[in-house]
Amino acid sequence: MFAKTPPPPYWAVIFSSQRTDVEAGYAAMGERMLALAPQQPGYLGVESVRDADGFGITVSYWDSAAAIAAWKADAEHRLAQQQGFAQWYRSFALRVAEVGRDHLWQLPEAGQDAAGPG
Repeated sequence: MFAKTPPPPYWAVIFSSQRTDVEAGYAAMGERMLALAPQQPGYLGVESVRDADGFGITVSYWDSAAAIAAWKADAEHRLAQQQGFAQWYRSFALRVAEVGRDHLWQLPEAGQDAAGPG
């Protein structure tokens, strides 16, 4: 499902990760973070995928760099980060970017023009 973001500008935090084989507590913590993040001021949405080999990408969207900094400092989120370092991730990359343009395209219904964004 695509995150419902406002017109740009807004911010994206791109978290690419390679999992370890440790499963204990990972799903529950992930669910908790997905419940906690929307309660944070400035949160706009999230998109996340993971393949069968444990490589995943999660992109969270925020209205400002300050909102991202506040989420990073959240006590429960800090605990999740620490547990990730200790047991759940073999490696990860974290990238923060300001979104200046975006386009959403979807297959049109019958009888509509199929051209993508110009």
